[in-house]
Amino acid sequence: MTPFEIEQLDFTSTAISKWAAGDERRRNWPVVYVLNSTGAPVEAAVYVGETVGAASRMRQHLANPAKGGFQRVHVVIDETFNKSACLDLESHLIRWLAGDGKFTVMNGNEGIIDARYYERDLYRENFREIFEKLRSEGLFQRSIPEIENSDLFKFSPFKVLTPEQAIAVEDIVDGLLEDFGTGAPSVSVIDGHPGTGKTILAIFLMKLLADIRDHDDADEVEPDSMFAEFFVPESRAVLQGLRIGFVVPQQSLRESIKRVFRKTPKVAAEQILTPFDVGASEQVWDLLIVDETHRLNHRANQSSGMNNKKFRAINEKLFGADDPSKTQLDWIRMQSTHQIYLLDAEQTVRPADLPQTILRALIDEARSAQRRYPLTTQMRVRAGTDYVGFIRALLRGQIDPTESADFGDYDLRIFDDLAVMQREIIARNDEHGLARLVAGYAWEWKSKDDKQAHDIELDGVQLRWNSRAKDWINSPGSIDAVGSIHTVQGYDLNYAGVIIGSDLRYDPEEGRLFIDRDSYRDAKGKENNKQRGIEYSDDDLLEFIRNIYGVLLTRGIRGTYVYVCDPMLREYISNVIS
Repeated sequence: MTPFEIEQLDFTSTAISKWAAGDERRRNWPVVYVLNSTGAPVEAAVYVGETVGAASRMRQHLANPAKGGFQRVHVVIDETFNKSACLDLESHLIRWLAGDGKFTVMNGNEGIIDARYYERDLYRENFREIFEKLRSEGLFQRSIPEIENSDLFKFSPFKVLTPEQAIAVEDIVDGLLEDFGTGAPSVSVIDGHPGTGKTILAIFLMKLLADIRDHDDADEVEPDSMFAEFFVPESRAVLQGLRIGFVVPQQSLRESIKRVFRKTPKVAAEQILTPFDVGASEQVWDLLIVDETHRLNHRANQSSGMNNKKFRAINEKLFGADDPSKTQLDWIRMQSTHQIYLLDAEQTVRPADLPQTILRALIDEARSAQRRYPLTTQMRVRAGTDYVGFIRALLRGQIDPTESADFGDYDLRIFDDLAVMQREIIARNDEHGLARLVAGYAWEWKSKDDKQAHDIELDGVQLRWNSRAKDWINSPGSIDAVGSIHTVQGYDLNYAGVIIGSDLRYDPEEGRLFIDRDSYRDAKGKENNKQRGIEYSDDDLLEFIRNIYGVLLTRGIRGTYVYVCDPMLREYISNVIS
């Protein structure tokens, strides 16, 4: 590709006029530009754009009060640029800047694209050189691999949606705008396997609704975007003053999304809620989007005595009595007019999670209202869509052990020695980052009270469980520890080293998996429900344990390594993934 140039100038009328008088490409050529503030007197912010008339576009920005805080302009000029390449570079820079976290990105997210065009791969090789040049000029503080491994990047609202995600968002927004106008309540469900982008869709939707609500006629909207039609005064008026919240049941995931919202204009960390926040509120929401709906609780023993007390108090407040049949789902429905539920019925991992019957009924309700949106495109695991189905069939004992699976370049391996697998995970972490050991809950958490104790001891390897519940994956020392289901559900890893404990076993004569109840050490994961008179059989627990390992085995983007404690289960799995 022809060498590019990056020209810098002050974001002032005088500087722009002087600059425009030079090279004609500054007035009439496809370019990409970045406006940035330095952090004083306002927060450090950036805006990325593309245009075929840079000088006139800069003057338009100067006349827009919303751009008044910017101080510098970086213009990327390349003899080979065309409109498609500029749109692509613009999208890449927005995503990288959002993931880097040095600046707050002031763009909307409606125009983020991933279109095919002539010689796209060659252009994208050049993008990385452009990134490094901009990094040397102070616009980035981290490398591309560091950015793309960060939660700010992974949970950013500046994402390219798959066609099925985009269609779902378009239909949901269209329906919501109509419903907000008429006051009619609604229930929508977005369901899909791990890695289909349910959380990403929700975050994108939160940002899109906020951008539509706060849109100014002077702001640019990508005209080719399928969401452009929503950026009109009528939509803006309908969304004004609405109370919109995002319910995230899992503590670790909730904290990660809050960090993203703190760096995203027009949304706020205060919109991220626990189910208890919703139930205890004295105000109702116009719209609640619920992530990981399968992790909402029904009336069961909670994680603490305080939460048990809160559960009773909220039931009494909302329903007049502590009705044990009422669930956190009922709280959400009582406290909001519209709900969007994101769920995967096969990711319930504890008896306190919503029962399958409730989740299936929710899907049926949305389907009957033509507001069910199933996602099938695999966005995480590079083994493709078939991988998740393979893992779930494997854990149900439904794979023919005489047939080996083939997932192409995906690095799926089984190990006989945990020490060897640990070394491989450390090596992958050195190469790519975000490689971690994870395990089923088949070992006591001794190190919780005794910091010198080891929890897992196998093949001469001594390991401890994750030392923190919030953001364990990115915490110092996490490469030397083992994550549980409660710290990794909802997250991506580049490589996952999964330790399957003795809680899950295999009977070769009957060709079925079964559990060893005594080896399953999660007390909350197997206790009976006294409040509702429910006793959990071994078959019930098998479903939870299968789901746990199903989640753990679908975290790895590039590869999954497996170590199995039970010899018969190891042989069964070895036959199909060796």
